[in-house]
Amino acid sequence: MKVKVISILEDNYMYLVIEEQSKQAIAVDPAVPHRLLEIVKREGLSLTAILTTHHHWDHARGNEALLKEVPGLKVYGGDDRIGGLTDKVTNSQELKFNSINVRCLFTPCHTSGHMCYFVWEDECTDAPAVFTGDTLFIGGCGRFLEGTAEQMYHNLTQVLGSLPQDTKVFCGHEYTIKNLKFAMLVEPENEKVKEMLSWARARDDDDKPTVPSTLIEEFEYNPFLRLSEEGVQKFTGKTDPVEVLRALRKEKDKFKKVFVALTLHLINFRRCPPLHVCCF
Repeated sequence: MKVKVISILEDNYMYLVIEEQSKQAIAVDPAVPHRLLEIVKREGLSLTAILTTHHHWDHARGNEALLKEVPGLKVYGGDDRIGGLTDKVTNSQELKFNSINVRCLFTPCHTSGHMCYFVWEDECTDAPAVFTGDTLFIGGCGRFLEGTAEQMYHNLTQVLGSLPQDTKVFCGHEYTIKNLKFAMLVEPENEKVKEMLSWARARDDDDKPTVPSTLIEEFEYNPFLRLSEEGVQKFTGKTDPVEVLRALRKEKDKFKKVFVALTLHLINFRRCPPLHVCCF
């Protein structure tokens, strides 16, 4: 199983999960369909299915166009608002595409119908993968647009946090530097955060993605997975994990507003196109 990372829009990712022997592929959140089809054709692949994490346009807008172009294509997702949905899935439902297995993980909060997808291949010793959309990012988590801190706590600890620790994390956006800057604010003495921020900046300088990370790495530097750590609790002034998460997300939202204001100032100064900043 090979995962192809495809950067699209301003900071989104779409993915191709490729079974290398059969050359069959599954797309995750293919919001730019023409680009996806170009890659599928160039690499001699057969596109069989789409896994959609949630209904937002920057994740789902390519579904209907792809259905018109690819006969027999299936579009899976957990929300009736997803464009082009052909097969609605439920929590823990498993799908199989030859040797590739997919377990659907219901993670409502960013949207009420958000799904993550845990993917592994039969008889393969490589680490499995999880496609987390806008629930878990490298160094962060998604905004609580249609849900609660209680839901996100369950998503991060009981659902995603219970997966094998070597699971590779493929998220929906390249927010790593922004997230790690906030993590530095939360835990300024965390050496792993400092190390990761330096690494992420180097990747950005080389125009390279920071995905994937692994779950075990996220627990070392992602404050939203470190709710019982003394430094995180001190930053929020809370000790109950759900309350820590609630306070942390509020602080991140404030941090985002400051970041957006500075970004817009720089955009006006440099006359650059705006960044996509709605989800992190």
